[in-house]
Amino acid sequence: MGRLGGMTRPAGPRAAAFAGLVVAALLPAATGPASAQVSDLVDRSTLRVCADPANMPFTDEKGDGFENRIADLLAKKLNVPLDYTWFPQATGFYRMTLGSKRCDIVMGYVAGGDPVLNTNPYYKSAWVLISRKDGPLDGVESLADPRLKGLHIGIVAGSPPGDHLQRNGLMGFARPYALMVDRRYESPAEQMIADINAGTIDAGILWGPIGGYYARRSESPLSVVPLTKERGDPQMTYRITFGIRPGELNWKHQLNEFIASEQPEINRILLDFGVPLLDERNQPIEAGK
Repeated sequence: MGRLGGMTRPAGPRAAAFAGLVVAALLPAATGPASAQVSDLVDRSTLRVCADPANMPFTDEKGDGFENRIADLLAKKLNVPLDYTWFPQATGFYRMTLGSKRCDIVMGYVAGGDPVLNTNPYYKSAWVLISRKDGPLDGVESLADPRLKGLHIGIVAGSPPGDHLQRNGLMGFARPYALMVDRRYESPAEQMIADINAGTIDAGILWGPIGGYYARRSESPLSVVPLTKERGDPQMTYRITFGIRPGELNWKHQLNEFIASEQPEINRILLDFGVPLLDERNQPIEAGK
């Protein structure tokens, strides 16, 4: 498991996180009593964040992503300036960011994702099925629905939903979209949305924060349905945390306090970006909750 997020990274909880990045260069976690003192040795006078410079809706250099907004909120809460180190989400991300102490936090790691120490989750979401609103797939909530048989469904190559498409006999007509791209020049998610609008494909599957964001920006109304009813592995819902260095327990407690106190505002930011938020029963979280 590892960093989640955009289409620049391998997705899938088989060996890493789903819609996100496989953090391939792992550093060993600190252990023993000395590790608990690491946080005391870090200068907290600045909030140092490492992020991808071109990975909307998560982060970009202009500060327009929802993870940028949450980092802004955290910096204000801590009453410290915010400083970014930009690094593309690719192999070696951890080693070149948290591991080399260029920053002290990375937004958006799947819970349990190595090699980081995870905070408490600050949101939960799922892969989503996107189709034309009020179209023939209206009401479809699972990939086991017989209405999907024989249809062309867009999927990010190598992502977890592929196993479920295969299990339900839907892979034969599936259309793959590239996973590893340079987001400065290509956006497979936006292309998938455009293909749904054009009728080139009947539906598409994207990681919730990506699908919700681009569906909201669609020229035509689209339905975004979290796939919370799929059976078997790989899982389709994920809890998302902040990633910090192993052993920095004081820092973790401080961030957990921030999440607890600012959860309503965090939810508001996420919902403003179209992120399909889920509670612990996989029920949608709506604005104001």
